[in-house]
Amino acid sequence: MNKTVITCAITGAQTKPEQTPYLPITPEQIANSALEAAKAGASVVHIHVRDPESGRPSMKLELYREVYDRIKDGNPELIINLTTGAGATGPSSVIQGKPHPAFKPPEARVEHILALKPDICSLDLNTMNRGTENITVNTIGAARVMARLVKGAGVKPELEIFDSGDMSIAKMLIAEGLIEDPPLWQIAAGVKWGWEATSETLEYAKRLLPAGANWYAFGVSRMQMPFVALSTISGGHARVGLEDNLYISKGVFAKTNAELVTKAVRIIEDLGGSAATPAEAREILGLR
Repeated sequence: MNKTVITCAITGAQTKPEQTPYLPITPEQIANSALEAAKAGASVVHIHVRDPESGRPSMKLELYREVYDRIKDGNPELIINLTTGAGATGPSSVIQGKPHPAFKPPEARVEHILALKPDICSLDLNTMNRGTENITVNTIGAARVMARLVKGAGVKPELEIFDSGDMSIAKMLIAEGLIEDPPLWQIAAGVKWGWEATSETLEYAKRLLPAGANWYAFGVSRMQMPFVALSTISGGHARVGLEDNLYISKGVFAKTNAELVTKAVRIIEDLGGSAATPAEAREILGLR
């Protein structure tokens, strides 16, 4: 087996602080959690930021900058992956023509990418229901704008694939020259009304990927660790973290992201593989 690149998704945007006492909130907490995850075996950290007072998701550049600088000061080799998902999800009433401040223009969603130029940034392509009241909206026009800006900044996009339609949009953007080939592909499984978190889903999604693609699949909640195994044995990489799952075992909260990474490393090693170092991950992913 090849080396497995482990991404740790540190805090996310959907999890509420009242769901767990262990969610990193402040820039210092997020950065420290990322550095702990790296010591446990993660070579990539996926970063959202939150308002330090309320714990709710934020898009403030100064928060991203503080987290970014703290991580780089603590571990210059660690690969940083910043989200661009914020600004695309809000009340479903928006489709009835009612504007809402949760929805931001594509240029605002990549402002921090252009300023900080991380190694990787996510690029969301999906439009889907989120719960019963909210909707995520990523128009093709907005995706084109974001892809063009990300390419101009020299940042590798991580293509967020929540269903087969997203895969088609991604391939179209690559064909249009808006995404440098090869990108990093992420198959996000288990989010309601997207891919189901099953082995059958993963086999189907794999067949849609371009030959030789760099990719990984992850499952949310109780399917997080099964998907570490499924993705790894299928030739992909892995992702864990408190963004996707709050538990280390049934009914037991994970107290740190490092706990989840440690468990993922053990699964990968039990399957005969090993976790890639940041230097090895840079070579695998084709990063500078």
